[in-house]
Order: sequence, then structure tokens, then C-alpha cells
Amino acid sequence: NALYSKMISNIQEIKARNGKIIAIATEGDQEIKEHCTDVISLPKTDEVLYPFLATIAVQLLAYHIANLRECDIDKPRNLAKSVTVE
Repeated sequence: NALYSKMISNIQEIKARNGKIIAIATEGDQEIKEHCTDVISLPKTDEVLYPFLATIAVQLLAYHIANLRECDIDKPRNLAKSVTVE
């Protein structure tokens, strides 16, 4: 896949600049594991369903990072309330 090889190239460029790489990949993707600092592995599924699995994984990651940073998860800063009255 042309996009996959381009993504690997981008990962290698980040790694060359000593960047930390956290990837979300399909289980068994050894090439990604070789290049990344950490990998979140998702089960193999239909290509159409993959974005839903990835979204859940990223939301859980954000939740746990916020907890570790002791952020108020129920009241995020800079959240603007919007009320529409008709």
C-alpha cells in the first residue's frame, strides 16, 4: 500500500529526530513495532469498522493520561457552553 510505505517513511523521519512514537496498529504488524516506541494493538477487523476501534482506543488513552495528570475530567478547561434558543 502506497500510504503505508509513506507512513513508515514519516515514522522513520520522526525517529531520526529522536521523537517518541506511539502508534495504533493492527495486531501482528511487526514493521510498525520495529519503528515505534510504543504500539497500541487493535484486533484485525473489517476496514470499515477500524476507525470505531481506533476512536475508542484514543478516547481511553486520553482519559487515562488526564487522570495521571490529575486533570478535572468532568470540567475541562476552556470548555465553552453553548445554548441555542428558538
